[in-house]
Order: sequence, then C-alpha cells, then structure tokens
Amino acid sequence: DKMAARVAAALAVYHAAVLVCLLAAPISSFVTTPSCSFVSRSTIATSCGTSTSTTNTDLRMNLLDDLGNMLSGGKLEAVDSLPYGQPFCDGTSCGGDVRTFAIRERPITFTGEDFDISEVTSGGSDVDFARVRGAMLHLPGKDKMRIRSAQTGEEVLVLDRVMFRPLPSYDIFRGGMGAEKIGWVEKKLIAMTDTFDVFLEGQGGFGVTGLFKPKPAYQISGDFIDRNFVFKDDQDRTVAKVKMDGLIQFDGWNHYQVQIAPGMDAFLVLACCCAIDEEFDEEHEEAKKRREGGD
Repeated sequence: DKMAARVAAALAVYHAAVLVCLLAAPISSFVTTPSCSFVSRSTIATSCGTSTSTTNTDLRMNLLDDLGNMLSGGKLEAVDSLPYGQPFCDGTSCGGDVRTFAIRERPITFTGEDFDISEVTSGGSDVDFARVRGAMLHLPGKDKMRIRSAQTGEEVLVLDRVMFRPLPSYDIFRGGMGAEKIGWVEKKLIAMTDTFDVFLEGQGGFGVTGLFKPKPAYQISGDFIDRNFVFKDDQDRTVAKVKMDGLIQFDGWNHYQVQIAPGMDAFLVLACCCAIDEEFDEEHEEAKKRREGGD
C-alpha cells in the first residue's frame, strides 16, 4: 500500500509538471530570437515550431528521468572515498562515470553459486569483468565464494558464509594469501522490508537485533525476489541500483543488471549481489516459473 501511494504521488507530480511546461512553452519560445525579424514568415514558423518541440521534448525527458529516479531509489551519486580505504582492485574497482554490469548464473555448475559478470561499455558491447565461483562443500570454513578478475585471473574478493548465525551472513575478505577481513554483509532482523546491511570490521557493537550494532556502511533494500533493489551509503546516497530489465538487453541471457555510481567499488557491490542472489535462490526459481507460466 505504501509503495502504491508513493507511485500515485509521483505520477501526480509528474502530470502537474508536464501541464505547467506545456502552458509555458509557447510563450517562452516566441518571445526572443532577434534573427527571426530578418527571415521569411515560413522560416519563422519552422524555426519557432522546432524550438517549441525541442523544448517540450527536453522538459519531458528530464521529468521522465526524475520520475524514474524517484521510483527506482534515487539518482546515483558519485562518491569520493571508500569507508574501508583502498578499493578491492586498484585498476578496475572504481570508475569516473556510471558503470553498468550484467550478472548471469552459469547454466551448468557443480556448486550452484557460479556467476559470470560482464561490463557494458559505452558502445553497447559487453566485456568480461569478473568470475564468481562457489564451493562444492557447504561446510564451516569451506563454504566460500571467490571473485576473480576476468582480465588477470587474480582473486580480488572472498565471501565466507557464516554457518552459525541466526541470520544469513557472509564475511568479506580481500582476496589472496593472508586475506584481510573488511567486514560482513548480513540480513537485517527487524525491518519494514527485506534489508541487508554491510558492516565494517573494527567498528564495535554487538547483538543480533541491530540495537547495539554500529551504523552500517551500506544498506541494501528493495525487492530481492524480482531483483529490483538499491544500495545506499551511510550518508543516504544511492551508490548502486539493481534491476532485472535494463536499457541494455542480451538475447538468450538469464541475467540482471547493476548500475554503479562513479567512485563506488564495483567488486563490493557485485559480491553482495551474488550473496543475496544465493539467499533467494529458491524464490527466484518460483518467480521464474510464474513468469513463464504467464507468458
């Protein structure tokens, strides 16, 4: 009900803004341009009509963008630093522009936790970015997901499932020998909607309810079953968005897309997505069957 109310309110604001723009555009488009006095009437009509059309189109596109951001968790905001210091991979973790990734689960896997991740370039093609491989033995200390760079094969990040906690939880380590623990991601116990928190190591706090825990560095919330959720940092800035269908389509791919803000660590976001994906694996299969049945 709250989501329906938010959507209705956003649509009402959008329609009101469009009406104002349509009423204002003819006046603003005919008031200026000294050059119009030196050309024919037909040229004036063509020129002013084009200006009006362009103005209206730009305004509508801006309004649609704003409405889309409102409904999808807010506009992505650039970050200039990471709360855990160095990114997981100096060369490829962070970018200067918004980046788009496609995550797909491998159709043939012995672990059930294997993913291939591609980055969508500005030209629309996809480039291998990372490979996620799970463990065949789901035992304490052995149930790990390892994320490697597709370019170098280097182990960049490791997720270690914590077996004896009341909530789904994964410890986050830097890759390689003598791996450093950065923090952990876990499902929130008390929340209005399904939520995962990312905590940093060494910040103190204890307990399972969240009452005595430090403020999370990142919070992940939304619809995890239909893969429509957002990442926000401790300043409530939207730093990543996840959606099932995006502007870039890949025929034959069972995938979902991730948009990441400038300066945000792509490897951390993608690792958390894979961990959450595994926690909702059965629900995803049921949702897929419902969609296929509807088709």
